[in-house]
Amino acid sequence: MTRSVYTEVFKKTEAAKKEGRQASAAGMLKILGVSRSGYYSWLHHCPSKLVIHREKIKEKIRQIYDNSHQNYGAPKIAKELRKAGEVISERTVGIYMRQIGIRAQWVKPWIATTQHSNFGEELQNILQEQFNPDTPNAVWCSDITYIWTVNGFVYLTSIMDLYSRKIVAWTLSKRLDVSCVVKTITKAKERRNITSPLLIHSDRGSQYVADEYKKATKKMQRSYSKKAYPWDNACIESFHALIKREWLNRFRIHNFHEAYCLVFEYIEAFYNTVRTHSHCNFLSPDEFERLYKARCKHSKSLAS
Repeated sequence: MTRSVYTEVFKKTEAAKKEGRQASAAGMLKILGVSRSGYYSWLHHCPSKLVIHREKIKEKIRQIYDNSHQNYGAPKIAKELRKAGEVISERTVGIYMRQIGIRAQWVKPWIATTQHSNFGEELQNILQEQFNPDTPNAVWCSDITYIWTVNGFVYLTSIMDLYSRKIVAWTLSKRLDVSCVVKTITKAKERRNITSPLLIHSDRGSQYVADEYKKATKKMQRSYSKKAYPWDNACIESFHALIKREWLNRFRIHNFHEAYCLVFEYIEAFYNTVRTHSHCNFLSPDEFERLYKARCKHSKSLAS
């Protein structure tokens, strides 16, 4: 209790100095009924090495938290600290985070928003929730989500490579029709330079059963979720919840241009390149894919 009084007196005297006012620490101490000698002893006391180390760790935690757009919780921050050579547990990081007053964001429950088309048994679920392929470009999944703006909804179409959870292509559109899906598929094929067949999974939304979509994916295996069953497409559903929770919901978005800039910043400058993912052994999707390429190169060199 006494230490907190000393701290408050110190803060008030320092604030007064900065504002060019005079403040008597002795007077405040007298009013508060604490000793001057104890205060000056506390003031000139040197903190222990342990206290200094804890404060440095807290500063690193704050820095990692801020660099993650204030999204990382104790598990990811602990991983980042260990990468930097610190020996620390998730529990300790959690305690320090509570002391600092920071915490990870909370994920809202999934809410169905897509209008599904009923095509019966024609639309098969080939993926069967097998979300961990051994190589990139083996399985893609796609989905559409809405983004609220002052001028009305805009629609984000994304395609994820399940190997690394990387968003390989995305488009933002003002209308919810099949053209946004076809455009995203075209982008993904160009960026990944696809030469072999792969599987692409989606829900049963009308955009994903249209003839234009089937034409764009004619060399791929098409897989579909069961009606109103989000867990079949959980990875991309989770990403769309993530981008809203970690980023978009923080802003009052006025128009399409603002929404586009925010989506670009999150996906291209953070999610794909910086944000660590537990599926990727706490690497970013880009780092995880580079590691795969390095392993393949090493294997080829050993074989030759």
